[in-house]
Amino acid sequence: PRRSSKTLQLHLSCESSPATVRDSIKVLISDIDDTLTTNGRLTAAAYGAMERLRDADLLVILVTGRSAGWCDHMARMWPIDGIVGENGAFYFRYDQLTHVMQRHYAKTAQERATDRKRLDELRTHILSQVPGAGIAADQAYRDADLAIDFCEDVPALSGSDIERVVALFEAAGATAKVSSIHINGWFGGYDTLSITRTLMRDCFRMDIEAARGSFVFAGDSPNDAPMFAFFPNSVGVANVANFAGQLEAEPTYITRQRSGDGFTEVADFLLA
Repeated sequence: PRRSSKTLQLHLSCESSPATVRDSIKVLISDIDDTLTTNGRLTAAAYGAMERLRDADLLVILVTGRSAGWCDHMARMWPIDGIVGENGAFYFRYDQLTHVMQRHYAKTAQERATDRKRLDELRTHILSQVPGAGIAADQAYRDADLAIDFCEDVPALSGSDIERVVALFEAAGATAKVSSIHINGWFGGYDTLSITRTLMRDCFRMDIEAARGSFVFAGDSPNDAPMFAFFPNSVGVANVANFAGQLEAEPTYITRQRSGDGFTEVADFLLA
């Protein structure tokens, strides 16, 4: 069910979210594109916000539709505690003490190889059926899905063309999710929430079912809906309004600012 959203205020502890709720937060989970980034770039303010959160002993977990190649870099180089990539195909966590990358996949290597053959056929079919659709620039670095670009590096597709791509994925038996820049398709029933549950259990011994009140989730688009629905302290950055009427579940709060500035706003609130 949809929930009405409230505007996030820096003095929220005096309004709809008591200070005790803020003080109970242990983990911030965030989408990346157009939530953490602004116009395709990671700003110094947003990067600094992640560092400040970690310095305050909050866990920072990222969830994204971006590729395994990108996620390997971010897990190693960014001030985060783990990352869920390709819409739940895997999690990566880099142990800074042992210098070991922990990788966990929702499907086996053989299953992913079989899926790749089917996705390659589907790639050809979609491009032939939807003129103007492109393949995401990071497709070569993906382990488990097919990412169709509808506005990042190609002229923006119409809403009807985006719906057509989703329909083609689904007709082939694939799951399809729309982000702010890509339509991601894959074979399997996993999603960002399911692999986040596994990450928190394996790496931090946290049961997110029992501790969901200790989490904040920040996102901006329809593929974030499972997380908006699950976490009571869910936040949409202001540009989530671009998808009004398209969200299966809405965030509890909405920031004043857009994109990375909205993420920074959330961090400032949590650290106040």
